[in-house]
Amino acid sequence: MFMGEYNHTIDAKGRLSIPSKFRSILGTEFVISKGIDNCLYAYANEDWERFEKNLTSLPLIDKGARQFARFFLAGAAQLELDSQGRILLPAPLREFAGLEKDVVLVGVGTRIEIWSKEKWDAAGAEMDIEDITAAMKDLNLTI
Repeated sequence: MFMGEYNHTIDAKGRLSIPSKFRSILGTEFVISKGIDNCLYAYANEDWERFEKNLTSLPLIDKGARQFARFFLAGAAQLELDSQGRILLPAPLREFAGLEKDVVLVGVGTRIEIWSKEKWDAAGAEMDIEDITAAMKDLNLTI
């Protein structure tokens, strides 16, 4: 399971170091796709395969299902770690998420979210514990 928050930078060539704790779960090859909230999602291959199976099982006659599948699948990329534990993020994905230099990698259970530091800081400032607990209640989640 992915958890934790790590600050890193993207170099001039578009390469990003993946934290060693995440590499041990991801393996040497994994998938990165567009994510909700204008960040990127990284999945270990087995988690991506489950997600992809769910996407491809959605009914084609449902417009929302087609758009949802396109959003995640069209921009997805299979990436491989180099010998230094880095990946080369495709330019379209970097542009989508606004990733230029400072980024934050966040472990969120079955995926990693990759945020621009600026967007991550703004998202954190918007988090309100009362809103979070209300949403937990609506989802029948308890601590």
